[in-house]
Amino acid sequence: MWNLARSAASNARRLRRFSSAIPRPSIVHKRGADILHDPWFNKDTGFPLTERDRLGLRGLLPPRIISFEQQHDRFMESYRSLEKNTLGQPHTVVSLAKWRILNRLHDRNETLYYRVLIDNIKDFAPIVYTPTVGLVCQNYSGLFRRPRGMYFSAKDKGEMMSMIYNWPAHQVDMIVLTDGSRILGLGDLGVQGIGIPIGKLDMYVAAAGINPQRILPVMLDVGTNNQNLLDNPLYLGLRQPRLEGEEYLSIVDEFMESVFTRWPKAIVQFEDFQMKWAFQTLQRYRKKYRMFNDDIQGTAGVALAGLFGSVRAQGRPLTDFVKQKIVVVGAGSAGLGVLKMAKEAVARMEGNAEQAASHQFFLLDKNGLVTKDRKEIDPAAAPFAKNPGEYGLTEGSSLLEVVNQAWCIYLVKKVKPHVLLGLSGVGGVFDEEVLKAMRESDSPRPAIFAMSNPTMNAECTAADAFKHAGENIVFASGSPFENVDLGNGKVGHVNQANNMYLFPGIGLGTLLSGAHFISEGMLQAAAECLASYMTDEEIEKGIFYPSIDHIRDITAEVGAAVVQAAVADELAEGHDDIGPKELRLMSKEEVVEYVTRNMWYPIYSPLVHD
Repeated sequence: MWNLARSAASNARRLRRFSSAIPRPSIVHKRGADILHDPWFNKDTGFPLTERDRLGLRGLLPPRIISFEQQHDRFMESYRSLEKNTLGQPHTVVSLAKWRILNRLHDRNETLYYRVLIDNIKDFAPIVYTPTVGLVCQNYSGLFRRPRGMYFSAKDKGEMMSMIYNWPAHQVDMIVLTDGSRILGLGDLGVQGIGIPIGKLDMYVAAAGINPQRILPVMLDVGTNNQNLLDNPLYLGLRQPRLEGEEYLSIVDEFMESVFTRWPKAIVQFEDFQMKWAFQTLQRYRKKYRMFNDDIQGTAGVALAGLFGSVRAQGRPLTDFVKQKIVVVGAGSAGLGVLKMAKEAVARMEGNAEQAASHQFFLLDKNGLVTKDRKEIDPAAAPFAKNPGEYGLTEGSSLLEVVNQAWCIYLVKKVKPHVLLGLSGVGGVFDEEVLKAMRESDSPRPAIFAMSNPTMNAECTAADAFKHAGENIVFASGSPFENVDLGNGKVGHVNQANNMYLFPGIGLGTLLSGAHFISEGMLQAAAECLASYMTDEEIEKGIFYPSIDHIRDITAEVGAAVVQAAVADELAEGHDDIGPKELRLMSKEEVVEYVTRNMWYPIYSPLVHD
């Protein structure tokens, strides 16, 4: 069935891309140089003579008219030339150079920028999104050239309701919000974290077809505790320590109220908040507004899809997921989100969530194994704390001890972890000794997930995983790694377990369903859809995430699954001229077609002056 949906999404995408239908005109309220300085309407040398005449552009452009396709090819030639000219230079220098050339295009011509991004998504996603976006955030104050998005600070308390009307768009569908407190694995980057919402929304446009005129990246600047930033004369944010407690929450409350007063149907994605605020804001707003936390819920969904894939790679049915022993390293919002969703999946399969939390999962943080002996244990981690000594492990047991430690079922059969999953933000924590210990796993194909971003924070590299843990493993990472040549024609496949496979579909599906909040059922449907996308042949090779080249097809399916879950949960209110009744009557293939039809695609529209 899903293969039929994949075909429907792919066919719709091809029809849209190569359609010869005349696009609808756009009404503009400006003329001449003002149009050339507006990246949304600017076509560079692509304006036809008729538009040049009616918009006052004659003489402001070279006489030759360059087609959209020629402009695309010209930019790609410049990009390939940049790659050639930077060969041998440090990786950070090359990455920032690539980001700059794309950013300049983004600043000048948004339509061409998004066409280039969509057509070359495999090459450019690592530049506009992880891992390069982390480097951009670290250097953002020095890289800043023009504002993008909105900035709300602690100094704006009491003014946000009026400030929100400064944004020129009459309608906003998708907002990505950060307070900069935990950017990837890089820590507190303050106002420089704005690069994350910008990069995430680029992926919403490229993967989900959200109209770029209806997106809004937002930085909530409540200060920073990063002394290096406070001492940096170029730092662009508030020079004060972070707000805490009720003072902090009152700022977030005011922002959320302001946003949904102006745009009641918008969706807000919380991104890279430190753990205590990530969980608290999710619980505070999830049933009141259309919002979700990508670090907790998006990461969890992608990880769960990979965990299901690792079960299939063992040649076992998905119901055997309840028997998998999973070690999670990293007790932050992402790691706990994965455990929570995995626990819910086990509960659905087995009907005993408490037993799943006690016997299936191991949680480690910087202090080692989390047990009930832990003082001041985080409430979100408490359900996964082990009874001390229950499995021969004590409070603070090291990762190596946990991986090596055999524990008993009915005091007879000794087992080892099936899965080692890292969301610690600590590069290299899966060292040679730990990886070699995974050779003793009870699984015929042990799974290693090094999911921390950016690349330097990955728990291990793909090459080290296959070298030390064995060629029979399955491997996934948060940042991209090359496949590993195992010799004799064998390939160790690298899966990028990146949230980009889910969050665009969650946002798009929520938008098109009109759900008034995002339910657990909608999130579970997204994860299960991604898990079912791959064929048995692909899974057998160790491939359980699809190629990013197909990101729009994947998003169409995930979005459709979210729409159907919203209908099943009786949350769907419809979108535009499609009401809840029409959504209920749609088949799965019709929902995929509905989602695909509503994806924006970049083409030059005729411009008419009002």
